[in-house]
Amino acid sequence: MGGEIAGKVGALLNPDSVAILGARENPMDWTARIFENYRRFEFDGPVWPVNPRFKEIWGVKCYAGLSDLPGVPDHLVVMRAAASVCSILREAADMGTRSATVYAAGYSELGTEEGKALETELREVIEETGLAVCGPNCLGSMSARGKSLCLPDDRIRELVRGPVAMVGQSGTTTPGIGRTLIDRGIDVSYIVTSGNEVGLTTADYINYFVDDPDVRLVFCLIEAVRRPQEFLAACRRARDAGKPVIALKMGVSDGGREAALAHTGSLAGAVEAFDAVAGDAGVIRVESGDAAIDLIELLVNAKLPKTDNVGVLVYSGGVRGLSLDAADRHGVPLPEFSIETAAKFKEILGDDLRVTNPLDAAGFMNQKLESIIEMVTAIQKDPNIGMILFQEDLPPSEGINDANKRRTKRVLDTMKEFQENFLDKGGKPIGLISPASADLTAFSRDARKQFPNIPVLSEPNRAFKALRAAFTYQDRVRETKELPPINSGKPSDVIEAALAKASDNRSLVLSEPDSKDLVCSYGIKSPKEGFAKTSLDAAKIADKIGYPVVVKGVAASMIHKSDAGAVMLGLKDSVAVKQACSDIAKNVANFDPKIKLEGWLVAQSIDQGLELVIGIQRDPEVGPVVMFGLGGLWLELIKDVSFCSPGFGRVQANRMINETRAGQLMDGYRGEDPYDREAVIDALVAVGKMAIDNSTAIESLDINPLVALSPGNGAYALDALAVLKRETIG
Repeated sequence: MGGEIAGKVGALLNPDSVAILGARENPMDWTARIFENYRRFEFDGPVWPVNPRFKEIWGVKCYAGLSDLPGVPDHLVVMRAAASVCSILREAADMGTRSATVYAAGYSELGTEEGKALETELREVIEETGLAVCGPNCLGSMSARGKSLCLPDDRIRELVRGPVAMVGQSGTTTPGIGRTLIDRGIDVSYIVTSGNEVGLTTADYINYFVDDPDVRLVFCLIEAVRRPQEFLAACRRARDAGKPVIALKMGVSDGGREAALAHTGSLAGAVEAFDAVAGDAGVIRVESGDAAIDLIELLVNAKLPKTDNVGVLVYSGGVRGLSLDAADRHGVPLPEFSIETAAKFKEILGDDLRVTNPLDAAGFMNQKLESIIEMVTAIQKDPNIGMILFQEDLPPSEGINDANKRRTKRVLDTMKEFQENFLDKGGKPIGLISPASADLTAFSRDARKQFPNIPVLSEPNRAFKALRAAFTYQDRVRETKELPPINSGKPSDVIEAALAKASDNRSLVLSEPDSKDLVCSYGIKSPKEGFAKTSLDAAKIADKIGYPVVVKGVAASMIHKSDAGAVMLGLKDSVAVKQACSDIAKNVANFDPKIKLEGWLVAQSIDQGLELVIGIQRDPEVGPVVMFGLGGLWLELIKDVSFCSPGFGRVQANRMINETRAGQLMDGYRGEDPYDREAVIDALVAVGKMAIDNSTAIESLDINPLVALSPGNGAYALDALAVLKRETIG
């Protein structure tokens, strides 16, 4: 990352001295709690309270203003009203202060003109002064490295540099998840509540975390992606450094999104676009704090296996059944154990044992520890298995009687053997599951730190959901490394010419012929066709193409031609073509007199094939995303679609096809003839290239239907609709 930004984040999180502006005596006030946190964790530098109303506060001297301080504060805790913040920052910057946390609300989040104006002024001050600013509308931050905790949170018990760094736009949820991780024995190096991100953004923090050798995973809580391209670049940088980014994304419904002119816009809600684009950049989206904690638990404490296949060893029929259901629900494969593994199980537990995966060996807990290790050794050697789940509860205490103490010792000895015999030697990962999720006690938290490579994955549904997310992440990272994305090229001449004629910044809808010109310029085929301004010309074009033909009305303002009665199919002679032109003109006039019919498109009729859709939608947060699915009536009826970030190759295109029912139909479902998959892949790659070349100009695009013919006969765009708008995604 850039040295300047790294220095800014470092100054914010690891300051040399702190001034707390707006200090108040009340011990429950945020300023008092923050001061106590600095004192409790023995912050290395001075912490100066500032308030002209007090001579002394919290047992220390209080200063009237910044100019009265005995030194230059490196960091400001600004607990003042929004209207006074900018003057404070200017004064501090003139003194040499490097960073500030602005807690005040009252900015753009209110949606008022006054709030927007205050935020604009704050942004200008930050740019002028070069201060590193967290917020506004935030709750502060935590840095174990800097012994700095300017969160008003007294529930964080320790600051220990660890593998997790957190940044979230929610002030209370992000620290809450952080406290839970710490309670589970997972050390957290940083917690940043970034608020409105008028100054530093999530991208800046991610970049800083990537450079910290202690950090192995980044968690983000995102309400809205600010500076999308920088965010995606930071996530790709984390991905390439082997540091997953887990995102709890809010606002995933499309209820608040504007209605789009093309189908792709209505089908690609914010979450689909985010998953496609950010997912390719190395982001794993989760749907809850619990899901984030489970995934962090897995990724921090276990290496990912070479294969997704999981072997499960339990001593409860209930846990076995729950594991089977959860594995099926989340798509985690549970293959049969090898013949050699099954033989070893029978040798230990008896020949009458029915060997399945998961293995319900109710009696194995009565076996000697050596026998359990033999069973796990067999699975470690099993070529069918990539990872092991082992049913066990961490003991909550040393035990209240001799039997409890023996049980506790047995569990801890088993974990120690797993760690030393397998995990320390690079063996397959082993995780614990249990009948239900449970909080860790002080005893179990301390005990588990002895086994840093054994994740405690809670009950089966949570465990398998975390596994599926991790496996999918690994697959996408591997795919990205093996097949780098296609770089953007020269924008389309068709688009440039159309936008040059546009008189304003409103959305510009291209007619079907112009939309097809755009599509065909990227190598996608369309049927033989021609544009006619008179019915006589339409008949001549039809004679030249050969019958049967299709006739469609052409008008840029007519979005859905079928609704207007502007499509006539299966026309077999010139008389029918002329009549179709007349009927279409009447239908359009009756449908909407404001639509000005420009003419008619006469096209070759292609009846036999599989109707598909390929589209582009520009998302306001992450930019363009490409859609694929079944087209025609199927699109609106079942909405079975997949998405991908633009600029992909053939492997990703093939994955998109396989993620929909269209993939099954394309290969010949239930004895039906197959269709030209390779031609569809060609078309998808072409649209992906189009999306990346014209990322700031294409608002949306539908090719619907794209008809795939039999293998070797290609795929044809029967209709297309492009919506343009010149806009920079920043």
